[in-house]
Amino acid sequence: MNLFGRGPGRVGALRAAECTGHADGVPAEQDAVLLDVREPYEWQTGHAPGAVHVPLSALAAGAPLPERVAGRPLVVVCHSGNRSRQAAELLGARGADAVDVIGGMRDWARLGLPVVDRRGESGTVT
Repeated sequence: MNLFGRGPGRVGALRAAECTGHADGVPAEQDAVLLDVREPYEWQTGHAPGAVHVPLSALAAGAPLPERVAGRPLVVVCHSGNRSRQAAELLGARGADAVDVIGGMRDWARLGLPVVDRRGESGTVT
């Protein structure tokens, strides 16, 4: 199933279970980036290795994506899926190609997908 390439403003979704079997947790879509939109305290205690962090609050305030992420397909994750849906819609309105992870990091951790803390050690999802 191709989750990307739907065109500007179109937002898709996938479940955390669809991220299994990929080394960095991102589905095998070329050049996709896992974008974590949780707040800094959530990110610091546990996030997916290789994820890029930009809180939804910053995106909603108009913050741009980091240059290394701009123009790449985005797999957007938060704690449970609510903020990631909002962020994916916001990013889609900006022309980004984004999908949101239903169930978020809560389901990610429940499935045994890797979670690291700010030091790169084993983390937890809060």
